[in-house]
Amino acid sequence: MKYFRYILVLSFCWTFGGCYYDKEEELYPTVECSVENLSFQTDILPIIESNCYSCHDAANNFGGITLEGYNQLKVYINNDQLVGAIKHESGFSPMPKNTAPLLECEIEKIEAWISSGALNN
Repeated sequence: MKYFRYILVLSFCWTFGGCYYDKEEELYPTVECSVENLSFQTDILPIIESNCYSCHDAANNFGGITLEGYNQLKVYINNDQLVGAIKHESGFSPMPKNTAPLLECEIEKIEAWISSGALNN
């Protein structure tokens, strides 16, 4: 009898659990990417630190490239290597290397910040 109840409960859960209707908009909400009033310290630096510093900080300096510090980063902004690398453009080494690319929103923020003058703010 206990076995029968167990089967009955499982059947009920399976039957009615499978009928749940999911709305795509609720499961995967669209996240707006704000590229207004970007700040180097609060918006850009965290992206660079979490995605680039493991290889390109002052201690590691892989490939002879150091992105730690605004002045070092500015060199790669001015010669377009930063954007070319993170967008995986032809002629540039795609970065971050051997990992997932930056999120589209992160790239948009970096590009917008650069277009706004790449201020050290």
